[in-house]
Amino acid sequence: MQIYLDYSATTPQRWEVTENIQQVAASQWGNASSLHAWGERSALFLEEARFKVARLIHAAAPDTITFTSGGTEADNLALFGITRQYCQPQHLIISRVEHAAIAEPVNFLEQQGWQITRLGVNCQGRVNPEELQASIRSNTVLISIIYGQSEVGTLQPIEKLARIARDRGVLFHTDAVQVAGRLPLDVEQLGVDLLSLSSHKLYGPQGMGALYVRQGVKLLPLLMGGGQEGGVRSGTQAIALISGFGVAAELALQDLEIERSRLRELRDRLFDRLADCPYLIPTGDRLHRLPHHVSFCLTPPLAGEVTGKAIVRQMNLAGIAIGAGSACHSGKLSPSPILQAMGYDDAMALAGIRFSLGKDTTPEDIDWTAMVLKQVLGRFMAKMTVLK
Repeated sequence: MQIYLDYSATTPQRWEVTENIQQVAASQWGNASSLHAWGERSALFLEEARFKVARLIHAAAPDTITFTSGGTEADNLALFGITRQYCQPQHLIISRVEHAAIAEPVNFLEQQGWQITRLGVNCQGRVNPEELQASIRSNTVLISIIYGQSEVGTLQPIEKLARIARDRGVLFHTDAVQVAGRLPLDVEQLGVDLLSLSSHKLYGPQGMGALYVRQGVKLLPLLMGGGQEGGVRSGTQAIALISGFGVAAELALQDLEIERSRLRELRDRLFDRLADCPYLIPTGDRLHRLPHHVSFCLTPPLAGEVTGKAIVRQMNLAGIAIGAGSACHSGKLSPSPILQAMGYDDAMALAGIRFSLGKDTTPEDIDWTAMVLKQVLGRFMAKMTVLK
């Protein structure tokens, strides 16, 4: 029995998306910047996809969407597109639970002299809006707070945080990679200036993403050359992949309400099935949470003796794919900075596991996974008892 429960790492490409990419790649190979008919046809597919992605997040105009190579580039473009406009380092605010695509560029900027405030979070991973309010300075130029945390599932109060930024005249960015296609997104209602998306988190192709840039917000490009994407992201556009992203966005919006409700039921079912397991505690906020996300930490005596990665390996042997922390850190055996920021000690921060559900997940998958996990933990406990 094979069960995939790592949809936060990547999602399988929908067959409709694959079919679209194959058709477009075969027929619309013209350069969208060319003035002849071949270029015009490709440009039409490009702008149709831009419209579909804009519609997913209820953006007022399609030209607020800049296509990128993924969520990481979108995050980097938001940060450096703003900060490179300043001759002298200024002040940035992020949270302590940001994805590495924000945290690492900010570390680099700090080395270049930028002042950085990293907002703390409570034990459930939530930022306090009052702390944000108090942290804004006269030279604060950008605030970036992740919307849905990929490791612990916590949702931030983005609308409230963005309002604070707007009232103080500070630009606001959010990484919504885990949220898009799983919860309704309305950039006008949220009040954000910049928002990052990733195609492969919503059943689209890998290697494709987008950055929403509110009209009137100026960005300096990371890539310069032919001036594509409104001059913000030069390079000949990958029309087939972009078209596939558009199809994925369209289908995600179409299925959103039904799928959100279904995933919430499955999510809560897994939490319930594991509620009596003495070796686990849930992580993240149960109320303000991504609908597809379940996460735990091992507790002593397992914590300190068994890592989350060891659990992932054992579950994999049983044919079940889960995650241990962020997929981008899967090769490193170090405590999760996200769990540490939430107050967990190093032993428990090494012992986090994540289940992320998707369109192919069934109730039977949930029940089987819970049973197998209990067996795996039981074997670890038995082994520890024998060794002692």
